[in-house]
Amino acid sequence: MENLATARVRVEDKRIINGRADVNQLVPFKYQWAWDKYLAACANHWMPQEVQMARDIALWKDPKGLTEDERRIVKRNLGFFVTADSLAANNIVLGTYRHITAPECRQYLLRQAFEEAIHTHAYQYIVESLGLDEGEIFNMYHEVPSVRAKDEFLIPFIETLADPDFQTGTRENDQKLLRSLIVFATIMEGLFFYVGFSQILAMGRQNKMVGAAEQYQYILRDESMHCNFGIDLINQIKLENPQLWTEGFQQEIVGLIRQGVELECAYADDTMPRGILGLNAPMFKEYVRYIGNRRLSQIGLKPQWENVQNPFPWMSEMMDLKKEKNFFESRVTDYQTGGALSWDD
Repeated sequence: MENLATARVRVEDKRIINGRADVNQLVPFKYQWAWDKYLAACANHWMPQEVQMARDIALWKDPKGLTEDERRIVKRNLGFFVTADSLAANNIVLGTYRHITAPECRQYLLRQAFEEAIHTHAYQYIVESLGLDEGEIFNMYHEVPSVRAKDEFLIPFIETLADPDFQTGTRENDQKLLRSLIVFATIMEGLFFYVGFSQILAMGRQNKMVGAAEQYQYILRDESMHCNFGIDLINQIKLENPQLWTEGFQQEIVGLIRQGVELECAYADDTMPRGILGLNAPMFKEYVRYIGNRRLSQIGLKPQWENVQNPFPWMSEMMDLKKEKNFFESRVTDYQTGGALSWDD
């Protein structure tokens, strides 16, 4: 029998986790969807400093330019996001990548990690441009309860995968990996970012903080793909390892997503104690529950909130940059090449 260490890679030996094939050999492809997402992400490359911030700076410096509630939204959002994408990058680089054995999926994870770095750079660029107190913004995840609660929810799932002694191969550990992947795809990237995204993009739609909103639009597009890739990864693991998807495990996941929705609703209350921009916290909470139902459905679980609808149908337009210029008409967006992307969020 041919030694697996020297045998040529066979498609049938490739698996998302616990694969027997050489992880250094990208082809033959088994997971074409992962490679396609990698190519699409590369086609959508952007850098923060390409976005002009002059109008934002003038508005921020004008004492009458923004209300205190609007300034609170901007600072709270930056306070959460500026560390959240660092946590996401740590989760990929220190944990997830090591345990995924499909090289085409690893290829996308490398691109995703770079995008997380770009996002952290973007938030820093906004903070620096506006002349905000860097200590206040960067330490908000320690000092503001609604921000800290979301990060504290995530950290144990990072620590599980980053533990150098953690190895997959048993049902218990494979479920730990799957649990962490679900938390990051459906809750962190698929839920925790959405109140902040919709708040800043709503400001942009009213011609306020347009430079920050343009960057948030690009970040939203990236995060939407991260979420969709993660969901594809989760569903493929379920398909290849049906023994992991027990009734008890499913109920645990439902509980975690419900917890994530409550944390994001608390964040909506904190960032919007009063209605502004024609929006209010109850609208954002309905949006969060609507998104929570979608995430559950996407991984094969029953929706948990009845009679909720999407109060922000325009958000889907924000994820779609298939046009000659972005929605602020500030520069040509020529990164999307080689075909159109479609988003399902």
